[in-house]
Amino acid sequence: MPIYRTLLFEADGGVATITLNRPRQRNAIGDGMRDELADAYRVCDRDDSVRVIVLTGTPPAFCAGADLGGGEQTFAEPGPGFSAAGIEVPAWSLSKPVIAAVNGHALGLGLTLALQCDIRFFAADARYGVVQVRRGVVGDAYSHWVLPRLVGIANAAEILLTGVVFDGHRAVELGLGSRVLDADEVLPAALELAHDIAENTAPMSVAASKRLLWDSFDLDREAVGARETDIHLQVMGHEDAREGVRAYLQRRPPRWTGAPRDPTT
Repeated sequence: MPIYRTLLFEADGGVATITLNRPRQRNAIGDGMRDELADAYRVCDRDDSVRVIVLTGTPPAFCAGADLGGGEQTFAEPGPGFSAAGIEVPAWSLSKPVIAAVNGHALGLGLTLALQCDIRFFAADARYGVVQVRRGVVGDAYSHWVLPRLVGIANAAEILLTGVVFDGHRAVELGLGSRVLDADEVLPAALELAHDIAENTAPMSVAASKRLLWDSFDLDREAVGARETDIHLQVMGHEDAREGVRAYLQRRPPRWTGAPRDPTT
C-alpha cells in the first residue's frame, strides 16, 4: 500500500480508507496534500480489488480548508499553474463510489472537497461552510457547479455569497449529505455502507450508474434515457446479470466477475 506524508491509507475487504492526516493543522490542505490525495485516488481507481473509497480526517476535524500558515500571503500569491479545481482528480471522476465520512469541522476547501464525493455523512456538532468570500476569495473545487445541483440556486447562493457556517443538522437539511450522526459514529457508519456496497453490488453496474448520475447534470431527459438503455444493453450481456439473480434466488452472496468500470466507455 502507498505511504504518504499527509495521508493515511488502508484497504480491507474491497474498501480503501483515505484519512487526511495533518492533525496539528486540523488536516488543512498543505504540504503536498493535494497531490497526495490525487495520487491516492488514482491508486484506488486502478486497483480492481478496491470497490469503494472512504475519505475521512484524523479527529477532531475532517479538513479545516486551505492551510493559512502563509499568513496574509496565503491567497495573494497563487503560483504558476494555479487552478481552483481543488485537486487534479475530483472524486466524481473515479469509477468507484467515494463516501465522505465528514467526522469533524469542514470549512472552505475542506467542505468543497467533500462535495465532490458521491455520498456524505456529517457529524452533528461540527462546523461547515464555504467561507472563502470571508477570506477575500471565492468558493473553489467546482462548488459553483455542484452546489446549485445539490441544494438549488437559492440555498447555493446563501452558502456561497455569505460564507455562513452551520452545523451537521443544517448541512443535511440543506441537502449536502444524507445522514447526520454523532462525530464518533460517522466513520463506522460510512465503513458499514462501504462494505455493503463492496460485497453486495455489481462493480460494473455501480460504475456505470455513478458515471450517469454525475453526467446527468448536463443531459436532458431523452439523453439520460438513451444512456440507461446503452448501459442495460452492456450489462445484460455480462455474466453478472445472471449471477445477481442466481445469488438472490439461492439466498447467497453474489460472486461478481465484472470489473469496476463503466462498460459503455
